[in-house]
Amino acid sequence: MSKYTEKALENHKKGMNCAQAVACAFAETLQVDENLLFQMAEGFGAGMGGMKATCGAVSGAVLLAGIKNSSADVEKPVTKGATYQLTKEITRQFQEKNGSLICQELKGVESKKVLRSCDGCIEDAAMIAEKVLGL
Repeated sequence: MSKYTEKALENHKKGMNCAQAVACAFAETLQVDENLLFQMAEGFGAGMGGMKATCGAVSGAVLLAGIKNSSADVEKPVTKGATYQLTKEITRQFQEKNGSLICQELKGVESKKVLRSCDGCIEDAAMIAEKVLGL
């Protein structure tokens, strides 16, 4: 288990939502203020605040793709296409591994069949982010 995965799981155990746990695990490496990442990722937890949308852990990984890849040039936004490609790869790998990107489906809310625990989703999203983003 990598240092990022360990940190993400520690973050979740201390009360961060899945998106915060993943995003904040990479704060030091990406040289981004951890408190800012915590704030930015807050609304993405629990399937974007209610389990019916994209898994928070995946959302946290996608947030990292923008931070890692963006030119940060608001006057000439030229990197979004490449960032979209990173996002597609993160989400493809996560879906392939877990069978869904949707929190409600991962938790088995309707089907009563849990595809992956929150900790498992956090592990997978952190590992995929590390690999896809080359961190």
